[in-house]
Amino acid sequence: MDGDRQGWLQCLLAGAVFVVCMAGTTLPTPLYPLYQEKFGFSELTVTVVYAVYAFGVIGVLLLAGNASDTVGRRPTLLCGLGFAAASAVCFLTADSLGWLYAGRLLSGLSAGLFTGAATAYVMELAPPGGGSRATLVATAANMGGLGCGPLLAGLLAEYAPDPLVLPFAVHLGLVVAGFVVLLRLPETVRDRRGPGAVRPQLPALPAQVRAVFVPAAIASFVGFALFGVFTSVSPAFLARYLHVDNHAVSGLVVALAFFASTAGQLAVDRVGVPRSLPLGCAVLLTGLVLLAAALYTDLLVLVVLAAVVGGVGQGLAFRAALSAVAGAAPADRRAAVISTLFVVAYTGISIPVIGVGLLADPLGLEGAGLVFIACMLVLVVPAAVYLIRRPVAARRP
Repeated sequence: MDGDRQGWLQCLLAGAVFVVCMAGTTLPTPLYPLYQEKFGFSELTVTVVYAVYAFGVIGVLLLAGNASDTVGRRPTLLCGLGFAAASAVCFLTADSLGWLYAGRLLSGLSAGLFTGAATAYVMELAPPGGGSRATLVATAANMGGLGCGPLLAGLLAEYAPDPLVLPFAVHLGLVVAGFVVLLRLPETVRDRRGPGAVRPQLPALPAQVRAVFVPAAIASFVGFALFGVFTSVSPAFLARYLHVDNHAVSGLVVALAFFASTAGQLAVDRVGVPRSLPLGCAVLLTGLVLLAAALYTDLLVLVVLAAVVGGVGQGLAFRAALSAVAGAAPADRRAAVISTLFVVAYTGISIPVIGVGLLADPLGLEGAGLVFIACMLVLVVPAAVYLIRRPVAARRP
């Protein structure tokens, strides 16, 4: 019993460090309007600053996706916390736009190292037989951490002094605490090799995976694109069109999307993978329609509903997509196939978001948002119809 208690304590501590790292990646979200006032840049620049994060994640996935399997979980996570600390320092000292780009890139490198390694670490630290509960801890830590970032920054920016300093100072303190925690946790990888064993992990798509992969990738792309738009331009939309200048409210709206995604991911266990992927696409479709209605009517309640419904759809679709693709992939290519899905998903956070930024000047944020939604509907509707007619098989990796 004492061993189980210690195992769960270690699992939860690793999950807490996971929360700290992921919170840092979304911390600047409600602060972008303040940076626009300070540095005088456009909506396009906001979206590019945001998207730089995704390029960092993709770079790590492709170049060092197997790092924690070779050098160990703790060294990889300590390196990820180092990037998170460096990102916080960039934002703390930012006196020009270049510091924001650097901070977002470092944040992406941190998340790229953490996402896979921390998930595996949390599950490996759990006592025997606790795999299901450990998966819950890892899922909640990942998406919950992403939700905590804008919530924390919004509250501090609205109700505490130095809105562009204090959130990152607090996060830097939490990162330091994370270092201390990690140094006290055990390593779980026994057969460790040197950094020279880390190899680039090129995308792979074996023939037997393609029928499952295409609709799964489309759903993942659309879900992450929806999150990208919410976390990059929704604070500006709330302030400009709905006259919501409260940073805490802006942070809460974004946080709701991530918390709803956590709920959607957890629901996959009850709904099952074969039904969760088409259902996730349908819920994503509903979230996009609600977002379009919010842009057209300028109603805050519709923005909140779009965040919650879209978040649930993203969570359902992405976890089911990951399970379906992993189940269809051959064992010796599974890691590469999963990395390919993540690359597609994080491309959704970058390219469409920059597209919204490009259209914001000629069309305004509302018009650019409606064009984005139309493009996403063109992608997700055929995927949903295909999955309803040919649901994926439930196969375990």
